[in-house]
Amino acid sequence: MKVDLKKQLADYHPPNGRFELVTVPPRHYLMIDGHGDPNTSPVYAEALAALFPLAYAVKFVSKNLGRDYVVMPLQGLWWADDMTAFTTRRDKSTWHWTLLNLLPDWITPEHVDAARAAVAAKGAAPSTAVRLEVLDEGLCVQTMHLGPYDDEGPVLQRLHDEFVPEHGLSLHGRHHEIYLGDVRRAAAERLRTILRQPVQRS
Repeated sequence: MKVDLKKQLADYHPPNGRFELVTVPPRHYLMIDGHGDPNTSPVYAEALAALFPLAYAVKFVSKNLGRDYVVMPLQGLWWADDMTAFTTRRDKSTWHWTLLNLLPDWITPEHVDAARAAVAAKGAAPSTAVRLEVLDEGLCVQTMHLGPYDDEGPVLQRLHDEFVPEHGLSLHGRHHEIYLGDVRRAAAERLRTILRQPVQRS
């Protein structure tokens, strides 16, 4: 049976229009870092070209060993030296990011190494900058955002300036987005994005 983590993980189904508190356990991801506007930066395009061939190669390594799964959608950690670049100014040129692909917990470094060798043998984009790492977010505030990415600013501002302080919390860790819609196929108003922010009790 093919495993689909999107359906199995409860924190992949947040409410739309309100915030919820969830505890996210440590999870394994493929990760690659970069900086700049995702709409115009060649570094961003190169990161995607390295991340997803490796993600699919890992899937096929696992499938050949008898455990198949659905490759998870793109995710990203986002931050800036001045966080108003996210909430009010939306100055994407100042953004730092780490692109993520969630892996099942049975995937090992040896599986990733085998997949990396398979990608290299096919002459695909080099995946040497992609690493396997555990992300432990713990307590988080999240919501489902429906619509264009550029409309996220007011939602994030309410999260940062209203929900977090009103609930005795403070920001802790990097802003996390999970892209359940495909910007290449869906109209902007139909995009679904999980907005997640790690927090801690003040």
